[in-house]
Amino acid sequence: MRSEEMHLFVSADAEEVDADIASIYNDVTGKTKATGVDLMFCQILSRLVLYCAQNTNFAANQNLPSRASGTDLDTLGELFYQMERPEATYAGVMIEFEISEAQAADVVVPAGTRVTDTDSTIFFVTDEDLTIAAGDTTGEVHATCMTIGLSGNGYGVGELCLCVDPFPYYSSCSNTDVSGGGGDVPDDDEFYELMVQSMDGYSSGGSEGAYIYFAKRAGETIADVVVNSPADGEVKIYCLLDNGNIAGAEEKALVLAECNSEENRPLTDKVSVCDADVVTYTINMTYYLPARSTSSIDDLKSAVQAAVNAYVSWQCAKLGRDIVPDELIRRVIDAGAKRCTITTPVYTVLQDGVITADTDIEEGEDVPQVAKCTSITLTYGGVENE
Repeated sequence: MRSEEMHLFVSADAEEVDADIASIYNDVTGKTKATGVDLMFCQILSRLVLYCAQNTNFAANQNLPSRASGTDLDTLGELFYQMERPEATYAGVMIEFEISEAQAADVVVPAGTRVTDTDSTIFFVTDEDLTIAAGDTTGEVHATCMTIGLSGNGYGVGELCLCVDPFPYYSSCSNTDVSGGGGDVPDDDEFYELMVQSMDGYSSGGSEGAYIYFAKRAGETIADVVVNSPADGEVKIYCLLDNGNIAGAEEKALVLAECNSEENRPLTDKVSVCDADVVTYTINMTYYLPARSTSSIDDLKSAVQAAVNAYVSWQCAKLGRDIVPDELIRRVIDAGAKRCTITTPVYTVLQDGVITADTDIEEGEDVPQVAKCTSITLTYGGVENE
């Protein structure tokens, strides 16, 4: 965990520096107190010493990975297995093209054909030529977003339905999976976490930590990873994205390519990237506000709504996290509510996918679960006196 607090290698306390300079002045001059020009000189000297102390502390802290930032943190990458900050990546998706009718000869959809959504907010371009064989009317090809970063992620099936560069016999196009795999450059916190996890990458034995590191290295949007081995030589990897969704086809392909490469995978491991199970829940809650509060009722209502939304995000941020209504109550009370009554959710234990050597598992018990909220019903019950 990165630390925001600067460690003081040397004192940068102004009063302490003033006292030290006054003591030195007394030793040199024999005078108990500086006056006039001597006082001005001591004050200037004090500020100079303080400035040097602050710069020394800053420079020293930039040599600590947990406190360094920006290019200084990048430089410290040579101390870790993960030596460089990952670059931003482009999202990808599979596009299906359809022609008006089957042809006697092959129809080629050239590489570089662009597709977009109905609002033309994002553009994807095909990576290679697609050949629709004679007698067929459809074919699929991979396309890459033309805008780097997160903006190309999350376009649902069928949303990319306009061809910018139509070709002979073109009829329609559509993405057949959800776009994904795009990522921004990791910020300092994300890069530091990756650097620390990367130390497991030195293992050549297929350790759990190594697989988690390689999986997270595959994409900036991958927030949580569970790795287990339900059978000898079999490794299953489950990934959760930072928006609480299970990794899609694009992200899973990137993770498999990273974890299954000859450089990272032990020879005897069979690696697969699988989907976690989704456990749905609803929120049905009535809350009451205090009659005497420094905040308005509207402000308190907004705060309660924000607390509920934050709980939903927290609940789906980790694989195997139990559904805990007490956490929802705590957040709502902290937001300013007096009390609340919850019909749903109820406490539910989720599978975390952790398998130990002495664990006897039934079919399906090795699959981690993640909670997903499907509806929220909040009822304002009024105000109450203490």
